[in-house]
Amino acid sequence: MSKKISLRDLDINNIGAWPQQAKIGLCVIIALLIIGLSWFFFVRDKLRELQTLEKTESELREEFETKQGRASNLEPLKQQLAQMEEQLKQMLRQLPSKTEMPDLIVDISQTALATGITNELFQPGPEVPKEFYAEKPIALRMVGTYHQFGGFVSGVATLPRVVIMTMHDIQLQPRNKDRNNKAIPITPNSPLELAGTVKTYRYLDEEEVAAQEAAAAEAAGKGGTATPPAPKQGGT
Repeated sequence: MSKKISLRDLDINNIGAWPQQAKIGLCVIIALLIIGLSWFFFVRDKLRELQTLEKTESELREEFETKQGRASNLEPLKQQLAQMEEQLKQMLRQLPSKTEMPDLIVDISQTALATGITNELFQPGPEVPKEFYAEKPIALRMVGTYHQFGGFVSGVATLPRVVIMTMHDIQLQPRNKDRNNKAIPITPNSPLELAGTVKTYRYLDEEEVAAQEAAAAEAAGKGGTATPPAPKQGGT
């Protein structure tokens, strides 16, 4: 029978005299210690770094696939954008031109009078040029019935040129008030007062667009911002 080994019998200063089993046990302990320290100081951080790199690789791959899909659709999107810009220009050309704008404003005013509306104020303001069009604000104060205003809107819609009118700060209220300064209930025949500002629009011709582009290019060259020149005003 083999003699049982006791740790008290082992001399740490004379490992060579240890029994074979004790030597093997010590080697195993030292090996496990080396493996544990190596894992703690080297492998663990490398594993974390590897996981981070794998996650980054996955994100970059997804980003690449997304951009690749966009790039494959870039040319069709450019063609679609060009078609939309051409359609927009065609729609803008249906708006009044610079020479037609004065007559159009007169037509709008005359349409209101033809429906029985009283124009207490109808004052066109200066044009404000935009990228492809110019807007013309008109300060107005009209008095008429509900049906007369409906006829006015219908009459403007039947004008030869496409007329776009947008309303800003418009107020519609009863014209008459009682002795206590209270509004009388609105009926189809009650006079109403419409006051505020409307804007109508016209397209810019090629010369005006070219002038704006030249002004923008000059401003970019100087590092400043230039205000595009306002189109010439026509009479009303």
